[in-house]
Amino acid sequence: MPFDLIDTRLDGPLLLQPKAFGDDRGFFVETYRRSDLMAIGIQEEMVQDNHSRSSRGVLRGLHFTVGRGAGKLVRCARGHVYDVLVDLRRGSPTYGQWEGYDLTDENLRILYSPPGFAHGFCVVSELADVVYKLDAYYDPKTEREIAYNDPALGIEWPVPDAELQVSQRDVDAPALADVAAGLPFAVPRA
Repeated sequence: MPFDLIDTRLDGPLLLQPKAFGDDRGFFVETYRRSDLMAIGIQEEMVQDNHSRSSRGVLRGLHFTVGRGAGKLVRCARGHVYDVLVDLRRGSPTYGQWEGYDLTDENLRILYSPPGFAHGFCVVSELADVVYKLDAYYDPKTEREIAYNDPALGIEWPVPDAELQVSQRDVDAPALADVAAGLPFAVPRA
């Protein structure tokens, strides 16, 4: 298998460490092999690739998709981002809790964000390219957000507030408590 699993505190997300093969010319790394991902529990078929480029201090998120939700495979192809997931699944023992992950072009880690989690990232390096696969096509009617600075979440972003660059959409995002009653996600019963 081309991936090692790194433990995460939240139940559901998977942090993958791909195996890189390198020499003085550079490296080769396999970042997606559906059969291996299925073997570790990622059953969704990825149907869309996205790529964003951002400068230091840009914060994108916290975004999620309603309906059945959307799974994502996220990695940083250039630079360093601090990637954050928030558990939005009612009944989950970690509902409303967050976890952050350093994704860099050096550690090559890939983060699987399953449906039921809000996702966002902050650029730590001077420039970063984030690439991610989704298991659902983009549909603006299903896009939602929660506040990146919701005090009830207490996310510790690695860039000082004064240096953050945030879209108006994300500045205006509601707190989790303001949208909690309408969240469509729940933890499946055993």
